[in-house]
Amino acid sequence: MSDPRAFLSFDYDHDVSSKNLFAGQAKSDSPSPFVVEDWSSKSSLPEKEWEAEIETKIKKCNMLIVLVGKSMSSASGVEKEIVFAKLLSVPTFGVYVDGAGVDSALPIGLTRNRTIMWTWPNVAGAVDQMMGEGKNKS
Repeated sequence: MSDPRAFLSFDYDHDVSSKNLFAGQAKSDSPSPFVVEDWSSKSSLPEKEWEAEIETKIKKCNMLIVLVGKSMSSASGVEKEIVFAKLLSVPTFGVYVDGAGVDSALPIGLTRNRTIMWTWPNVAGAVDQMMGEGKNKS
């Protein structure tokens, strides 16, 4: 089986740098192989068109990884991506980035017990767990 595909969900207004760092390091530093799909919208789209595009992209992935920054609670697009993942039975977990932690607000739909500190062993464990959940169950 090829490496699992992960859709990265993040606050575009505040956490693009963290997304780039996470995606770049995932290629070389993660002890669990997975492919990060950079399917961020490159331009502003009408809401219905954006929703259809994002839903299609999430459907092609094995998991949704939410990068949780300090301003995450204001990212409405992230909440929609979490809803799409749940509707499509795509397992989801969060990773704290950019100094966020257990006291940081989480987007609606992401629970604290499925949000981890960013270490590659933590991410590898979560990726392995996601591969046994939702649409990935064998």
